[in-house]
Amino acid sequence: MSDYGHELWFGSFVTPTARPPQAPVELAQTSERAGLDLVSFQDHPYQSAFQDTWTLMSYVAARTERIRISGNVLSLPLRPPAVLARAAASLDRLTGGRVELGIGAGAFWDGIVAMGGRRLEPAQAVRAVEEAVDVIRGLWATDETGPLRVTGEFYTVNGAKRGPAPAHRIPIRIGAYKPRMLRLTGRIADGWLPSLGFLPEGPASLRAMNEQIDEAASAAGREPAAVSRLLNLSGRFTSGAGGGLLQGTPGDWAEQIADLALQYGVSGFILASDEPADLNLFGQEVAPRARELVQSARVT
Repeated sequence: MSDYGHELWFGSFVTPTARPPQAPVELAQTSERAGLDLVSFQDHPYQSAFQDTWTLMSYVAARTERIRISGNVLSLPLRPPAVLARAAASLDRLTGGRVELGIGAGAFWDGIVAMGGRRLEPAQAVRAVEEAVDVIRGLWATDETGPLRVTGEFYTVNGAKRGPAPAHRIPIRIGAYKPRMLRLTGRIADGWLPSLGFLPEGPASLRAMNEQIDEAASAAGREPAAVSRLLNLSGRFTSGAGGGLLQGTPGDWAEQIADLALQYGVSGFILASDEPADLNLFGQEVAPRARELVQSARVT
C-alpha cells in the first residue's frame, strides 16, 4: 500500500474553449456549486480554438468565490517563470489564496516553436523545469534579503526584486511520466499531476512511478509524503453496473477512487468533463462517499 494519509479533494478539468467564450466560465461556476475544491484548465497557447489559460483563470477567479484555480498544466516553454511567478502571486493575493500552480516541461513542440518558443530535447526540458521552479520560488521568497539572481542554462534572473509574496504557499505540481521528470518531482515539487489516460498500464503504473518519486524525495532529504499525488481522470456515469474502471454508478466511482487513494496514494482527483451533469455527480455524490470510504478504512 502507498497511502500517504492526505486528505482527499476533488476538482474539474475544463476545456478552455474559445467558442462560446463563457462556456468554461459557466463550467467553473458549476464546479463551485457542485462542491468541488478546484477547477483547472489545460494550457496550449498554440491552439487557436482555446482561450488563453491565464486570462481565463483570472476571469474565472473574479466570477467565483471559493473554488481554487489552476493550470493543468501550464506550458512552461511559453510562460517565462519570472513573469509567471508575479502573475501567480498577484492572482493569489487578489483571490485570497485560491491559486495553485501546475507546470509541464512542454509538449507539441512544433506548436511551441510556432509561437516563438524554443524546442528542447527531453533532458533539456527537465533541467528547464528545475531552473524555472528556482526562479518562481525565489521571487516569492520576500523574507530573503537582496535581489534574486539565478544563472541557468535556460532561465537567468539577474538582480530581480522579490515579490509580491502570494497570499498563501502556492503548491507547485509537475506533470510527469518519464523517469527523469519523476525524479525531479520527488526532489523539488509539492505535487505530482499525471493523467490516468496516459499511464501505460492504467492505475498499476502508479506503483512504480510513485516509487521513483519516493526514492528521489528520500535522497533529497524529504519525506515522500511531502509530494502529494493527483490524478486527472475521465469516465462515464451509468445508472447500473458498469463495465470497468470509472464506468458505472457514482457509488462504483467512489469505491474505485477510494481504492486509488488507499492503494496508490492519490489524494487529488480531477475529472476531465465539460458536462455539468458529470461535474454535479462527481462533487455531490462521488466525493463525499469516497471520503467516507477512505476515512473508514484508515481508522480500522
